[in-house]
Amino acid sequence: MATASFTRGRLVAVTGATGFLGPRLVRALKAAGWRVRVLVRPSSPGLEDDSDIEAVSGDLGDPATLERLAQGTDAVVHAAGLIKARDRAAFFDVNVEGARRMARAVGEGRMVLISSLAAREPALSDYAASKRAGEEAARQVLGERLTVLRPPAIYGPGDRETLGLFRLAGAGSWLPMPSSAAARLALAHVDDVAASVLGRLDGAWTPGVFAVGGARPEGYGWREIFETAAAAMGRRPILAPVPDALIRVAAAASEAAAGLRREPTIFTRGKARELLHPDWSVSAAESPPGPPLPSVDLRTGFDRTVAWYRQAGWLS
Repeated sequence: MATASFTRGRLVAVTGATGFLGPRLVRALKAAGWRVRVLVRPSSPGLEDDSDIEAVSGDLGDPATLERLAQGTDAVVHAAGLIKARDRAAFFDVNVEGARRMARAVGEGRMVLISSLAAREPALSDYAASKRAGEEAARQVLGERLTVLRPPAIYGPGDRETLGLFRLAGAGSWLPMPSSAAARLALAHVDDVAASVLGRLDGAWTPGVFAVGGARPEGYGWREIFETAAAAMGRRPILAPVPDALIRVAAAASEAAAGLRREPTIFTRGKARELLHPDWSVSAAESPPGPPLPSVDLRTGFDRTVAWYRQAGWLS
């Protein structure tokens, strides 16, 4: 059941403000007239533009800090979380218990939880399971004062994970890619995700779980994704489909090597299962209420992302 709309100019608290999505989200909130308060770990870098932003120093493990963060706000956007971790327990400590503690700190307020489309399939990986469990933990505390947004794979300026795709696309005359021709993967530019969050805050409050579909909610095929990435790099390599079994072996090797280094890696056996899942499209039933938001098409988004990488010195 929808309740009264928020009024611009009010105060919103944001966790995860120094990650990939966070800075773009803060920028969008400020442009829309919101006053912004952010949670910042003492060891984290500052925001690019920290003028008129109130910072609360601390982390998700301290309930008192989270209460200070949420005090007096009209809403909290909980965007903090792990996308890679050394083990399942580490994922759950941040993605589940962090969400639970933040929800409790909200008190009688409202919260938008940034989850992941992977939460739709929690059996695939520890990450997916932790995102689904985080949703459930927050819902137990907040009930209809919670809105969950599930973005698909997010890309855009500042993303270090998608950077590997473009490095691969520009590396040689052959470009390996997953072999499934039927698989569909929704992708969302980071600014589209920020706009979707803003839509939840500026519109009538609608509790529930919604997915962000990006420019093409029905998803892209692997060939189109890799061809578009190569075009953004100014190349036309020969696409080389890789058998699923080889992707699983490579993921197992990556996970084993990370274990020896005693550090997390994003390319694990669980991530391979996510990668090989055939359907990461977003249906109309999963989309947030209201008219579709303007979105960045894949070619434009990839071109802008590569340009940013090059300007930042991440790509030659």
